[in-house]
Amino acid sequence: MNTHDSALAARDGLPPDARRLAMLSVAIGVGMASLDTAIANTALPAIADQLHTTPAASVWIVNVYQLAMVATLLPFAALGEVIGYRRVCIFGLALFTAASLACALAWSLPSLVVARLFQGIGGAAMMGVNTAMIRTIFPARLHGQGFGFNSLVVAVAFAVGPTAASLILAAATWPWLFAINVPLGIAAILLARRALPHNVRATHKIDAPTAILNVFAFGLLILTFGDAAHQEGWHKLLPELVATLIFFGLLLRRQAGHAAPMLPVDLFKLPLFTLSALTAVCTFAAQGLAFVSLPFYFEHTMGRSPIETGFLMTPWAVLVAVMAPIAGRLSDRYPPGALGGIGLALLSSGLVAMLMLPDQPSAFDIGWRMAWCGVGFGFFQAPNLKAIMSSAPPTRAGGASGIVATARLLGQATGAALVAYCFTLSATRGTTYALILAAVFSGVASIASFSRLVVAQR
Repeated sequence: MNTHDSALAARDGLPPDARRLAMLSVAIGVGMASLDTAIANTALPAIADQLHTTPAASVWIVNVYQLAMVATLLPFAALGEVIGYRRVCIFGLALFTAASLACALAWSLPSLVVARLFQGIGGAAMMGVNTAMIRTIFPARLHGQGFGFNSLVVAVAFAVGPTAASLILAAATWPWLFAINVPLGIAAILLARRALPHNVRATHKIDAPTAILNVFAFGLLILTFGDAAHQEGWHKLLPELVATLIFFGLLLRRQAGHAAPMLPVDLFKLPLFTLSALTAVCTFAAQGLAFVSLPFYFEHTMGRSPIETGFLMTPWAVLVAVMAPIAGRLSDRYPPGALGGIGLALLSSGLVAMLMLPDQPSAFDIGWRMAWCGVGFGFFQAPNLKAIMSSAPPTRAGGASGIVATARLLGQATGAALVAYCFTLSATRGTTYALILAAVFSGVASIASFSRLVVAQR
């Protein structure tokens, strides 16, 4: 990094005009990575039909993307600290865009799965350094505003994903679901090269064996979660679980004593960071439990159509999008622990309200409860992002950024696996059990969030 770049890295955020261009580039990347998760889930039946494959086999189109993302998030976050978040972000944009083109040109299930694998790796590069990049783009006094905008982009992507997939499939074939990323990705790359700032780089080096162990440890963990969600037997789950524990043990042993461990155990020694990460995992587990189980209740129990189900789920996502920037601005003035605690208490009470639905609920009965949950969830996200990032030293922003994305994906995977378990207990009451667990998880998250107020005073 030359003298000019060093001066840029030392500056507290970018000027307003440059900041807007940089955030537009980041928003396109994060939006594409989030949107592709929602789009692929919605379009899976259509893709399976057109590729002449079975529903069980087509699930790998979704699974391999999530597996690749979680397995490579922390290595890319660590790499960002060493070579710069800007380089990793641009690499992620380029790989994601090229892989999207490969997805659009795929001629069979194996070719699509391989392309989705690389798409997930590209997405991990972007998401792994995402919040660290925002911390560099915005001045310290506006970090909450930046994280609020990021939460808004993710919420909007998840909200419009199913609708966008339906509209595209109504007018064209499934390859266009991925082809639309190509012009967006090219625009984001050009903006990123022009506007993304440099950061002060760490002096340590990346240890390749540690990165490989990290990939296997987290890859096996997500594979185990996925197999549990699909109710595989213990003859398959037990060996996967044992292998996961072995690789995590080897990873911790390999990185012991490293100044900046890839799995950032050094950051977990900070109480505020640990409580914030725990809050995130529990909250996204609650979201996963609700989002996976409620469609079964709406369609199987209430007899609603898939389109009606989509509309019934929409108030949650819409209110998250509305509240995210508001909560972000408030977190620049008030303690994130208090804001997150209040939001998660609202989420927990909203989930309890869902459990108390009448026997024949109207759309309004469901809608206001989903909106209430969305308000609570939206009030949590940006303040929690700020708490995680501000509790880590600037030199470890990459590791903290990796944990932000990892906590979200691990929480969602945990929630999905627990839904599967709830339905094995009872096919008719599985949704009720899942919502009870979701309310408990969000309640625990609220307590963890409020406890940060005590820790911050020490």
